[in-house]
Amino acid sequence: MQPKEDNQRVAACPGGGSRNRQILYRLVKRWLPVLVTVLILSVGAAGIGMAAVMVVDAYGQQLVISRPPQRVVSLVPGATEMLTALGLEDRLQGVTLYDAAAGKGAPLPVVGGFLAPNVQAVQQREPDCLIVADIQQEVLAAFAGRGIPVLQLQARTVEDIMANVRLLGEIFQRSQEAEAICWRLQEGLDLIAKKIAKIPPGQRPRVVRLMSDRAVVVPGDDSFQNDLIRRAGGIPPLWGRNGAVIPVSPEAWQRFNPQVVYGCGPGLPTFAPLLRRPGYDQVEAVQRGRFLNFPCALTCRASVHAGDFVAWLAASLFTAEFSDPNHTVLPQQVLSRRPVPLDLPLVSSAEIVTSRILDFEHKTLLIQFRAPTAVLSTLEGPREGIVRVGNHYTPPPGWPLSHHRGLQADRRLVYGVLGCPEQQTSFLFTGADMDKVAISKEQFQELTVYALATAGVEGNALRLGRDEGRFYEPGTINIIVMSNFKLSPRAMSRALLDITEAKTAALQDLDIRSTEQPRWQATGTGTDNVIVVSGQGRQLDNAGGHSKLGELLGKAVYRAVREAVGRQNGVVGGRPVWRRIQERRLDLYELLPSSLPTAQRQRLVAGWDELLTRPESAGFLEAALALSDAWEQGQITDLSAYERWCQQVAETLAGRPLLPEEWPRLPEELPKPLRLAGEAILSGVGGKER
Repeated sequence: MQPKEDNQRVAACPGGGSRNRQILYRLVKRWLPVLVTVLILSVGAAGIGMAAVMVVDAYGQQLVISRPPQRVVSLVPGATEMLTALGLEDRLQGVTLYDAAAGKGAPLPVVGGFLAPNVQAVQQREPDCLIVADIQQEVLAAFAGRGIPVLQLQARTVEDIMANVRLLGEIFQRSQEAEAICWRLQEGLDLIAKKIAKIPPGQRPRVVRLMSDRAVVVPGDDSFQNDLIRRAGGIPPLWGRNGAVIPVSPEAWQRFNPQVVYGCGPGLPTFAPLLRRPGYDQVEAVQRGRFLNFPCALTCRASVHAGDFVAWLAASLFTAEFSDPNHTVLPQQVLSRRPVPLDLPLVSSAEIVTSRILDFEHKTLLIQFRAPTAVLSTLEGPREGIVRVGNHYTPPPGWPLSHHRGLQADRRLVYGVLGCPEQQTSFLFTGADMDKVAISKEQFQELTVYALATAGVEGNALRLGRDEGRFYEPGTINIIVMSNFKLSPRAMSRALLDITEAKTAALQDLDIRSTEQPRWQATGTGTDNVIVVSGQGRQLDNAGGHSKLGELLGKAVYRAVREAVGRQNGVVGGRPVWRRIQERRLDLYELLPSSLPTAQRQRLVAGWDELLTRPESAGFLEAALALSDAWEQGQITDLSAYERWCQQVAETLAGRPLLPEEWPRLPEELPKPLRLAGEAILSGVGGKER
């Protein structure tokens, strides 16, 4: 389950010592409880050379932080993102399951889930600073009186988010970096505010964030999420209640009459059936089908990426207006160029070009040729006389604008800004960041092959033959292949098979799942495209898999796709089993029977999260995942031996034999091997508690 950080409590951070500081402390506690206040003591800490920072910690105690912490455990994903943005990744000694991939290098150490972190694992990391949410009461109790900073960073507005960034900047002596982060965040918000100012108030829609696809629950009036809606130009609701998650009656729902409803998670909105029930269906959003989905990491976290979400939401609310070049605030132009190494005789230059289009920054891999050549594009078909090819990245706020404008109009706009004549240019278009392009080179004697790939698999991965087709245009996994040999039309068309097979092999070896049906492995993203470029010199006529050209193409594409997926989504081979379970969208808290008491559900989830980090339990679940795929494909039909293994695992965890009625039941729609494994672990955890 994605953590809902909206339920944290803020720790006021007043000064202390003198009578004046005590008065200020009382004023801050009384009138500004949602702000983190930092006062820098005027006297530097002895021998440290830094000003001491005085805060009030999670227990209401005043602490003086006289030196930057070196071993930080962050149990709040939004705070983890702040620390990473401040360049403090090396200080993070423990994080939750939901942000272990936040760092730029190796995965960060995991100490459990967000709802119930493993206290023992946190203690073993020996933190000298701990960042927690108020629902993590066991951790709070375990670290009370230890004398280390235990911080809670509440945020109900964007201003609170920036105050938290500045607080961490002071604590870790990164104030300059903190100000740069806040400046960029404010700059993005100011741009959106200027764009929205051009829209009449009467055209601002009423917008609701839905927090679940099982019940009509929303953020309370004091949530930062309502501030994000407001800054995106929407009208947020006022329910008359505060809180992280509150229920909404059909009567209150109809009184507000939302015109747009959004939630989080991959794929198409899953909450549409919920809102089509009687009592909730009589509102404009449902009647017009105005449902939006965004990544949970953007919607649920009060983090440094708040401005990115505001821009994306605003572009989704005002798509027609933002798509109009006359509505722009800033000039459309090329902003910078960065060379890319590409050693082929045909290539005169290769670069990443950053441009501003419709007020948002785009990036293009642009490859210029010394002479016109032939290309085969799955987006455009065969073309002659091409002097440049490219792969163009549109950022998330531009996605609804591109879809609204259509491919032809969007292509003309991009070519115009970049100064590329359409008749001599062939581009692919993608939502994968061009800074994360992967370039793979293969050689055999005088033959050289390049594959340049961008890839994203979290939004629209699919398995052909299983999933429904809904899209007609570009493009997520985009691949450009080039050779130093001239390719015949036959070789270019045959190369498409090599490229497709290598791409699919890479996805299956990484265990990429279909977005809409994650029980199946993905074969692509459904909007993938390829450009094959013919080189110069001697002509090759065969690109079959048994040819040397086919071999090199397959190897280059395979490696480039794997690398691009890792750069874009952080998905690599050998990743932890808990992440692979997340990719299957298996939310244990939601899968448990609703009849279980909340406290028991939370204990089971905590035990589950803790076991996911144990090698022996992780190995058992990895076997369950592999067996589930084989079961779904009909390769295995007899699970009797596996059922005995599950019984053994459950009783080993519980430390005693278990009765049949002690086994909690998970939904039948889960693949049977995975369901049996989950029930075994939960039975063992529950039996041990007794």
